Amino acid sequence: MLKTSQPVKTPTVDRLLNLWAQRYTVDLSSLSLENGASAEELLKASSPEGRALTATKLKDNVLDINCNMAWIQTKTLYSYIPNILDLNEAKRITQFAFRVYRKVLEIYQKQSINTGSVSVESKDNSLTLWAIPAIEELAYALEPILLVFQEQHIASKDWRALGFLTTQLNFSNSLILKKLTPCEKILLASYLNFVEEQVAMPWQRVCNQSAKYKFNSPEFMIVEQMLPAARDIAQSVYNRLVELLPNHRSRRGKLNDSGVTHSCLRDLNMFQAYLWLCFLEGSMASFEEELLPLCEMVVEGVEIKWEMTEKWCQVLGDEIIRRVNPEQKALLLPYTERMQEIFLQKRSRLGFREESVESAV
Repeated sequence: MLKTSQPVKTPTVDRLLNLWAQRYTVDLSSLSLENGASAEELLKASSPEGRALTATKLKDNVLDINCNMAWIQTKTLYSYIPNILDLNEAKRITQFAFRVYRKVLEIYQKQSINTGSVSVESKDNSLTLWAIPAIEELAYALEPILLVFQEQHIASKDWRALGFLTTQLNFSNSLILKKLTPCEKILLASYLNFVEEQVAMPWQRVCNQSAKYKFNSPEFMIVEQMLPAARDIAQSVYNRLVELLPNHRSRRGKLNDSGVTHSCLRDLNMFQAYLWLCFLEGSMASFEEELLPLCEMVVEGVEIKWEMTEKWCQVLGDEIIRRVNPEQKALLLPYTERMQEIFLQKRSRLGFREESVESAV
């Protein structure tokens, strides 16, 4: 859940902000750079003129149509829940989604990519380019409108609507990207991914919370080590879950369905962000008060079985502990174990069914 965050400037905060920004480094492995043409096209698309052209393609009526289509897809996914949102609420939420994307495009046009940040690495002949040159600026520029967008879901007559927020953004992102060229997709995708993550993952709060730590403090060193590994950890945990639960299916589909894969990886990153926030805060309160209620909404809404939630926490905790040394393990275990305990205590709200246990005896 997104919360207002005040800017903090310390060496440790700056270090984590840089690591956070690296999550949105453009991956150009999908482009063929053999003759240099794609690199040239990319630089052209990233120029002020190129960005203006991209924004023009996504003019207001196109954004409006895509936001409405995304809501229809979201509504269809949860259509089995009667009267989840009335027409007026749906219209209001869609209007605010439109405002979010219009603001993103406004910022996208203003932020320019320094060509000095574009380089070709001879080792694998890949080009690396920073798509979001000033992530902190982007975060604070989007914060007011994202908070209002989030509030529309919270204020809904049906509290479960909050759990649909990232689903709607995910569908909107996919529809918007279909309108763009490969180069435009690569550049704008980082901004769209940022929006989807920003409403769900407290990375900014993790960065700011590090202000009370020194560079050589063991807590900071653990987070500094693990934050860049978050995506890899999520992928490893997801792969293991697919192995352990090959027949798992929710209303969104099987674990290896593309949409479900995306959601799983995003949510595994979200769990890590909350874990590191709690670790730096020295308390699991944020996990219990923010993440747990959201999980209850989603589990009920998408009908995720308890075995998935149980394995999710267990495998994630094991994967994190596997990557640290014994001294770090001693600091982390209370948090990874508490994460599992929290969900175990609330299992009746998280897909657990007594009859499933009885039938297994």
